[in-house]
Amino acid sequence: MALELQAVSRIVKGQMQISPTTLTLEKGTMNVLLGPTLSGKTSLMRLMAGLDVPSAGRLKWDGADVTGVRVQDRKVAMVYQQFINYPAMSVYDNIASPLRLLGKDKAEIDRAVRATAEMLKITAMLDRKPLELSGGQQQRCALARALVKEAGLVLLDEPLANLDYKLREELRAEIPRIFEESGAIFVYATTEPEEALLLGGNTATLWEGRVTQFGPTPTVYRQPADATTARVFSDPPMNFVSCFKEGHRMNFGGLANSPADGAFAALPDGRYTAGFRANHLHLNTHSGQTVEFRCLLGVTEITGSETFLHLTHGNDRWVGLVHGVHDLQPGTEVSVWLDPAHVYIFDAEGRLAAPAAYAAAA
Repeated sequence: MALELQAVSRIVKGQMQISPTTLTLEKGTMNVLLGPTLSGKTSLMRLMAGLDVPSAGRLKWDGADVTGVRVQDRKVAMVYQQFINYPAMSVYDNIASPLRLLGKDKAEIDRAVRATAEMLKITAMLDRKPLELSGGQQQRCALARALVKEAGLVLLDEPLANLDYKLREELRAEIPRIFEESGAIFVYATTEPEEALLLGGNTATLWEGRVTQFGPTPTVYRQPADATTARVFSDPPMNFVSCFKEGHRMNFGGLANSPADGAFAALPDGRYTAGFRANHLHLNTHSGQTVEFRCLLGVTEITGSETFLHLTHGNDRWVGLVHGVHDLQPGTEVSVWLDPAHVYIFDAEGRLAAPAAYAAAA
């Protein structure tokens, strides 16, 4: 069983909302749609569900063409970031409602409701009304109502976005377990790279309605196919600086140099763009070959045990994430250090020319 999108696109009022997209989602897989707001995650989910009809392309479910088939006629469940529960019904009746619409008998409904409630750890709350529950419990109720249908495709559109940090962490840890028990195809939309890494499975990165890369989540993170994917799959977004290779030297931003060894050695001489993530900048030298950048410090943001540094290097704006609390003065010049093993190289078209050495070895 698989969901296939074959060159599916959607145009709304003359504007390309979803560029032609080809994806195959296999039975029993977790698939994350990762991208910023308005990147096309919800639009792509609506096409998968049958809520919208593609302008071009075909959708196939288990080999059968379902393009244009109504959502009511598909085994699809969708959960949104807003808690959509029936407030006048008990939790039991909320979960049972889709099975009653399908005409299931009372005993079958009871077995399914109790089994699903047990899986989501809300058995003790079946007699309560949704408004008597916490936010996390309400979202579990919404998830249970989606899962009880035994849908082959479960679409989760930023389902944890409105929960507080503790509840998000709790449910993030449980969703992979729920997914494994259900055996369905799960599609989970998020704006947060960390959430994609925690969920695992496969990730499709989206940018302006276009899927830039799709594959196993660790692979997409460590080996982004292009600079756009690297930008999407980094939080804060990946830092970039122009660079060029000449002989056995790499020059970054015209102001810093390193040997052109390792992954850089095979690069033809010429101009490129280097990319590196915020957490790979340091305020002190570390073991191994390091490159020093002299930057102007904008502001610092202290978040418990870490500090965000907003930096200007020439014409580039960077963000560094360093361990510890650092009370530095805005407007001062600071040195930050970077291990070249954490540098990605992209060509003039933005395609990956050389992966970071640490990622290539992983």
